[in-house]
Amino acid sequence: MSEVRVRFAPSPTGLLHIGGARTALFNWLFARHFGGRMILRIEDTDTARNTPEAVAIIFKGLRWLGLDWDEGAQEGGGNLGDYGPYYQSQRSELYQKYAARLLAADQAYREADGAIRFRMPRTPGVVRDLICGEITFDRTTEPDPTIVRKDGTPVFHFVNVVDDMEMRVTHVIRGEDHLSNTHKHIAMFEALGALPPRYAHIPLILNPGGSKMSKRDVGASIGEYIEQGYLPAAVRNYLCLLGWSPKDNREVIGISEVIEKFDLPQINRGNARFDLNKLYWLNGEYWKALTADEYHAYAKNYLQQRGVSVGGIDAQYLAGVFDIVREKIKLGRDLPDWVEPFFNEEFAYDEKSLMVTLREPEARARIEKLSAAFGTVGEWTAARLEETLKALAAADGVKAGAYVHPCRAGVAGRAVGPSLYHMLEVMGQERVLARLRRTLTMNF
Repeated sequence: MSEVRVRFAPSPTGLLHIGGARTALFNWLFARHFGGRMILRIEDTDTARNTPEAVAIIFKGLRWLGLDWDEGAQEGGGNLGDYGPYYQSQRSELYQKYAARLLAADQAYREADGAIRFRMPRTPGVVRDLICGEITFDRTTEPDPTIVRKDGTPVFHFVNVVDDMEMRVTHVIRGEDHLSNTHKHIAMFEALGALPPRYAHIPLILNPGGSKMSKRDVGASIGEYIEQGYLPAAVRNYLCLLGWSPKDNREVIGISEVIEKFDLPQINRGNARFDLNKLYWLNGEYWKALTADEYHAYAKNYLQQRGVSVGGIDAQYLAGVFDIVREKIKLGRDLPDWVEPFFNEEFAYDEKSLMVTLREPEARARIEKLSAAFGTVGEWTAARLEETLKALAAADGVKAGAYVHPCRAGVAGRAVGPSLYHMLEVMGQERVLARLRRTLTMNF
């Protein structure tokens, strides 16, 4: 096989759809499997809908998923490679040249309003698809498609053919909803004297109701997963399974192994059903597999992206906080709320803590006893703190919970949280005593 050259050609309309992300992923996997090259081409000829912000969303989503490209558009309007510019809005002269070639060869004609139409052959349109098999389209009644509008702007079908030809694309891997247009594209390649690329149309992604996944469906945008704090590797793994599988019933599979195994004949012919619960489960599996260093780096980065400053916090304390809340975290979006009590000395007391714990008649006296007892603890460890608290409870003839709950509310302002004794150990003696004293000054 000659050098594999594939392309991902999104239209910047405000989000990176999960279907588009999967198309990019399958192109990337195919290129990496065969040692080929992936091109990123921005289809931004629709000036009414396309914005720089929308283009930036595409870049952000692809980079978040770890999908690098070898040639194509770069942030800021630049290009990587020899076939640019890779923004279709910057290639109008090229499209005009090819339209003129078709007109000169009588393969196209101009309408009275100035639009240009391609002369569609009346022979059967045969598409030999690498996934869908051979499909024949009846072109006897096919209208001649417009390739240049009356205002001079080129049409999607035409510019894709020109760009694929100019960029020497060998394989076009895209959604099955483009299959019905492929015979038109092949006809244009042939009219221009070029060999068409090989086509592979991947199955659609359906929502849980069985309809085509639309941008309004929950989970349709890659931006949702970035905001909620999913792990990129988990989302990428899940996208691999939407239409492809390693054939051994495994669901957690590393990207290097997917690259090794991936090929187009393995893609399922049937449509893929999106399952957010499965993705959530898969994210949990990746979450559990994170090393401590990976988890700490992820947590710090996610908090900073959400405006939670952790730069001035002692590194050891920060690591301890991250470790103690890890078992409570399922997604990054949970992090800010769980870590907030550790970083804010002026924390508020939630209503449950007030109603159930701090307004109890004995609460203040028990916090005073805890403060006094903790002040004399020499070895500030979870085990020693547990022993101290339980000794106070035994002396009062009550269960440990009678002290646990006011202690938790006093140092964190909440009725629930991670392991109390480990939380106290991480916070340190000085911070815990200061918070208990603060609670004693409050009028609940």
